[in-house]
Amino acid sequence: MADAPDITSAKSATKVITLGCRLNAYESDVMAQNARDVGDQGAVVINTCAVTNDAVAESRRQVRKAKRDNPDARIIVTGCAAQINPTMFADMTEVDQVLGNHEKMSPLSFGPDAPTERIRVNDIMSVRETAPQFMGSDNAPAIKSQNRSRAFLQVQNGCDHRCTFCIIPYGRGNSRSVPAGEIVGSIKSLVKQGYNEVVLTGVDLSSWGTDLPGTPPLGDLVRRILKLVPDLPRLRMSSIDPAEVDDVLFNLLVSEPRMSPYLHLSLQAGDDMILKRMKRRHLRADAVDLCERLRAARPEFTFGADIIAGFPTENDAMFENSLSVVSEIGIPWLHVFPFSPREGTPAAKIPPVNGNIVKARAKRLRDAGDVVKATHLQTRIGDEDEALFEETGLGRLPDFSLIAVDNPAAAGSLARVRITGATDTQLIGTLI
Repeated sequence: MADAPDITSAKSATKVITLGCRLNAYESDVMAQNARDVGDQGAVVINTCAVTNDAVAESRRQVRKAKRDNPDARIIVTGCAAQINPTMFADMTEVDQVLGNHEKMSPLSFGPDAPTERIRVNDIMSVRETAPQFMGSDNAPAIKSQNRSRAFLQVQNGCDHRCTFCIIPYGRGNSRSVPAGEIVGSIKSLVKQGYNEVVLTGVDLSSWGTDLPGTPPLGDLVRRILKLVPDLPRLRMSSIDPAEVDDVLFNLLVSEPRMSPYLHLSLQAGDDMILKRMKRRHLRADAVDLCERLRAARPEFTFGADIIAGFPTENDAMFENSLSVVSEIGIPWLHVFPFSPREGTPAAKIPPVNGNIVKARAKRLRDAGDVVKATHLQTRIGDEDEALFEETGLGRLPDFSLIAVDNPAAAGSLARVRITGATDTQLIGTLI
């Protein structure tokens, strides 16, 4: 879940408050644009997250805060938490309407002629298309649609897998892929708008293509993008399953300079028994082997990963396997999640690990990640590279390292930098 809600405000008075994943952030941009296009005024949309019970509680807090801050506004609640439990939000006195994850993407859900039913949430498992999420095509006007230094583009939605800790398939539905031609058209439009980096995102990005004719692998999509959008400087992927990197994608990752030498792995654990109990598709050796092969072919490769601390039944030896994989792979960009039981999932029915133990294990994992990060940053001193500058004034290198310079380039622009030093968390350098 995001550390803090992100607020998107389009040219209309409609505000969108985003909780959760990058996919939610992308969809919030679409909703803000749709609201603007139809002249929607005076609404506040809360795009909720359901990944943990804490995320749902935070979503409810944001609803109450939105009403306090905007007492005259129409409050619309949507997102995964609203999809899974619409009645819970409809029962809140602050809420005017609840929209499902499919309904929220339609321009018809906003504006003066929008349907006014208090709950508009259909069966997400019946949804088969993703196309309404797209903003523009090759022939669309060049409208700056995302208020970010990079563009996040949804190419897939939903998930056909049922990890025992995860509620998200019930909020997102089954896996659906956007056809490659539509994706290429959207990326051409984003490049025309001035974006120098596009991030392909989805609920289960690795499953792109499994529902399309011929079941093309994700590598085919990436190859087509790079071939048909030669003016795109940088392409990156969001979280990906270690077991699902096909040969075409692997070869592009190690040979194509426009592909960022960085992968964020949906790792979750480093112990095989825990991975099996999570119903993950990979084992520890699969992840280690993938990272070793990528780094052997392209030494600048770095990795991020999600790891859950204290999954039910995790004993000390199992935890040590997860802890050791952080340094064995070398994961400088580590996201650690203390296990939080999610009502409605199989894992929630398993006796939990003691909360104090979970908290201590999460800290040890974060500390291990911090050591790997500090070591990695030291190895970059003396290098020259190209940074994509963000709204914060910091630059992001292709390997995901952040760099601070005295006179940063404009947000969204690329600039060559020389790395002269490092702290434990970021690099220091100068523009060249």
